[in-house]
Amino acid sequence: MKTLNFPLIRITLCFVLGILFAVFVNFEALSILILLIIGFSGLIISYLLSLKKNSSFFYFGICSLIISFFLGISTQVIHSGHFEKNHYINFFDKTEKFHNVELILNEKLKNTTYNSRFIANIIGFDQHKASGKIIVNIEKADLNSNLQIGSILQIKGSVYKNREINNPNQFDYGKYLENQQIFAQLYCGYDDIKISSKIDKSIWYYTAKFRDKIISNLEKNNFNGRELNVINALILGQQQDIAPDILKDYQYAGAVHILSVSGLHVGFIMLFIGFLLKPIPNTKMGSTTKLLIVLFSLWSFGFLAGLAPSILRSVVMFSFVAIGHYLRRSINIYHTLLVSAFLILLFKPSFLFDVGFQLSYISLFFIVWLQPLFSSIWKPKPILMKYFWDIITVSFAAQIGAMPISIYYFHQFPGLFFITNLIVLPFTGFILGLGVLVMIMAYFDYVPQFTMQLLEKSIFWLNKIIHWVASFENFIIQNISMNIFMLWSSYLVIISCIIWLKKSNYSKLIFAMISILIFQIICLSTKFYHQNQKELIVFNSNRNTIIAERIGENTTVYGDEKILKNLAKNNLVKPYLIGNFSEIKSKKNLRNLLFFDDKKILIMDSLVIENQDLDPDILILTKSPKLNLDRFLQSCKPKIVVADGSNFKSYTRVWKATCLKRKIPFHATTEKGYYKLK
Repeated sequence: MKTLNFPLIRITLCFVLGILFAVFVNFEALSILILLIIGFSGLIISYLLSLKKNSSFFYFGICSLIISFFLGISTQVIHSGHFEKNHYINFFDKTEKFHNVELILNEKLKNTTYNSRFIANIIGFDQHKASGKIIVNIEKADLNSNLQIGSILQIKGSVYKNREINNPNQFDYGKYLENQQIFAQLYCGYDDIKISSKIDKSIWYYTAKFRDKIISNLEKNNFNGRELNVINALILGQQQDIAPDILKDYQYAGAVHILSVSGLHVGFIMLFIGFLLKPIPNTKMGSTTKLLIVLFSLWSFGFLAGLAPSILRSVVMFSFVAIGHYLRRSINIYHTLLVSAFLILLFKPSFLFDVGFQLSYISLFFIVWLQPLFSSIWKPKPILMKYFWDIITVSFAAQIGAMPISIYYFHQFPGLFFITNLIVLPFTGFILGLGVLVMIMAYFDYVPQFTMQLLEKSIFWLNKIIHWVASFENFIIQNISMNIFMLWSSYLVIISCIIWLKKSNYSKLIFAMISILIFQIICLSTKFYHQNQKELIVFNSNRNTIIAERIGENTTVYGDEKILKNLAKNNLVKPYLIGNFSEIKSKKNLRNLLFFDDKKILIMDSLVIENQDLDPDILILTKSPKLNLDRFLQSCKPKIVVADGSNFKSYTRVWKATCLKRKIPFHATTEKGYYKLK
């Protein structure tokens, strides 16, 4: 591909590699400074040499890539917050205790059963001036209405650093938050809050007020609540209040991207504004006027939606597209994607680890690269037929590109995605255009009843269609196992096959066949690896005991009747099965004595009477047994004592001290996470 000759591609790739390298390797400030000085010195010297001797230009290119790599490292480290002296993580230790925190509410999150949740910017921490982002969890109460974006709060509450995962193959929420530069969570009640009379009137405050006024006026005009929550997500980027059943339907139908404001929405906005600006002549002044209006509209829409990662990258990308289009300059769409990605990562390197960022750019790349190939298969002449054929080809191109990474993260695949997009995309374009118009009118509290009812009915039928598609559950492939090696090799297969299809020759066919062979080898080696494993897992489950014994691909789960009955929906066991390419062979009620790999395991619960004749290799304590552990250990010497999450914390602390005195290893799952015996 000639596109690969574009220098910024190589520079961006090295920059991304630098970000990834900085995530896995800890750097000191001095070492980063030395690297940058060396890199810039080499760049300047190689440039000066290239002016005198053309052959030296090669070394200038190499130095450019090296400095790009170093810039990626420095960008990631600078944005991590660890070098900020005033960052709040430098002001509290690992112990969980109360802290006095002053902060500004910046973004509303989806509430939990018991708490209202916000992302906040810290301005004070235990009498220190401080900075950094934190998640605030506030007990729900009537005072919730007094809290708004921009509110300055003084809180005395418990601050907890992000915790590591407590169970195997679990989603690492703590790592996800760290990638967003959020390193802790604050928990408090309303009695612990003092609300300042001052308001931080930032851009986030005004966009929140703008959204609140629109929603309030629509509610005043009796806009149906369920449909209003959907339009709130579609246009304003606020998904907090969408009903769980509606969200599930969109996920199963493969249309959840419609609810997340992204490139689809920004693209529609750009086309809609461009359509309205058609009467303006394409003179130099006219083109400049169009460009300014389009850019203003795109960024206004972005700020209105809260500049979430998905909306920010889309606005940046389409801004470059608009600049190239209205300045009448031919642009390479690959270069546009690349420049927008580079600029976003330069200011927000954490976006690289955002699933939406990855899916968005991969999907757009495959649409640009693969859709023309699909489109060339059949060229219908009727305009309407061509329109729907383009939708199908775009959907297939995007889905092929996003399929491996989507399966890797979500372990499911919607089989009817093309039907969803074929029906829904034209409908969505109409709803977006009408929705923006209604939102603008709602802000001025002037919403004609006809337009409001038309929008409400359109969303109602959109939800109905999505629900109908999602009802075909047999077409939803779930619980698909995929590891990182299978992910990369699957993309190798897809890319090599597309290259061969675009321009067939013998060498490209060989490359495609080799890539398929590599994918098969990885799949077979993964299967062989898991088939020859056996392990016993004691999960960290609050108030419950769950033990899994896996031999190869077959897993036996031990637990009480309630646990075993709802095992298919268990959020601890399900990720473990998927991550280990395994399935449940049998379900058994929890026993007091197990044998695994020639080891005797004694499980003592609240009903077990001490039996010192068993002499177990491993002792598992569950459900807070009234046990004199010190006396028990006088005659029995287990190799390790394990206490799961079903025990009282006070009991666990006493057992830990006893084992320490007896010099016997102690593993509390609430502190160290799950226990694995191999």
